[in-house]
Amino acid sequence: MVRSKKTEDDHIKVAKDLLLASILPNVEFDGWSSGAFEQAVIDSGVDISLVHQIAPRGAIDLAVAFHKKGDELMMHGYKQENFTELKYSEKVMQLIKLRIQASNTHKGAVRKGMSLFALPQNINEGGQLIWKTSDKIWNTLGDKSTDSNWYTKRTTLSAVYSATVLFWLCDDSDEAIDTWNFLNRRIRNVMEIEKAKAKIKKTSFGQSVFSFFDLLQKPSNEHKSGFPGYKG
Repeated sequence: MVRSKKTEDDHIKVAKDLLLASILPNVEFDGWSSGAFEQAVIDSGVDISLVHQIAPRGAIDLAVAFHKKGDELMMHGYKQENFTELKYSEKVMQLIKLRIQASNTHKGAVRKGMSLFALPQNINEGGQLIWKTSDKIWNTLGDKSTDSNWYTKRTTLSAVYSATVLFWLCDDSDEAIDTWNFLNRRIRNVMEIEKAKAKIKKTSFGQSVFSFFDLLQKPSNEHKSGFPGYKG
């Protein structure tokens, strides 16, 4: 049996996972701080040159990696489930649920992360992470919109996701049932807004207003780098 040779990317991924596993226990108490980061470097045993490559800015780079890891776990969960019989709104809800459940054992790290990305110097990057999560959900569900709907779908879902995470952080109900009920209500509200928007579009006033917004187009691949959710 021939073993595949590990690439540099493989080594970086393993090292990043080690750093994340080492910092998470300390984040609960110390936040995504320089102290927690320095201790994680010691505990992980990752070579310092590799640490600088993975997290040149320190703890905030690991906080970003933690969020992206949650997105990966969401997608892994999605591939394990059968979404065939679900309504479209139920698929959206289930993906958000999977994304939140990906952080079930690290609620404190999520809470500290929200505080970190609420700081003025980090708020743009935090917004990009949430936008990218929403973008990933819509793309997973096969969204083909290219006009203003591309923006409104992701903006609305980002708001729903953020509100649900905030509710979940304070939820102590069994199996977070209150959170899922909250999410269900938010999704229903969005669906009602979409129905109302469709009715308005049929009026002459609505056609006039929405024709302006339809001039907006989904950003092309070559221009995504500066758009929310496409940094890095």
